[in-house]
Amino acid sequence: MVTMAEFVEGLNITALGVTVVFAVLTILALVLYFVGWLERRLIDRETSGKAPIPTKVEEVPKVKEAKPEIPPRDLAVITAAILAYTAEKAAQLRPLPFKRKVSDSWRLYGIQTTMEDVEDFNYEKGKW
Repeated sequence: MVTMAEFVEGLNITALGVTVVFAVLTILALVLYFVGWLERRLIDRETSGKAPIPTKVEEVPKVKEAKPEIPPRDLAVITAAILAYTAEKAAQLRPLPFKRKVSDSWRLYGIQTTMEDVEDFNYEKGKW
């Protein structure tokens, strides 16, 4: 039997262990947060030093970029060529043959259930 003193000692050790684990996790979280903060500060300092802010901003008129239009016939020919190429590559690929060994326990289970189904069928028909 466990005495009350041993039980209380076990609870104290458990509480101490949980407290130590959470304290270490808290310290690790704070260290990681500080490293992230420091990295953001260093990156901000590097980017702010390289790109000076212009004093006067000039408005540049936006030019609408025209997409080169492909005639539908040419688009159909290109699409057919791509599909023919991918079909040819797919035809060249062949699956690797391998045989999977079926576990004996599954094979025996299958045989057993088949036998039970036959027995149940014969019993229902009144042949037994």
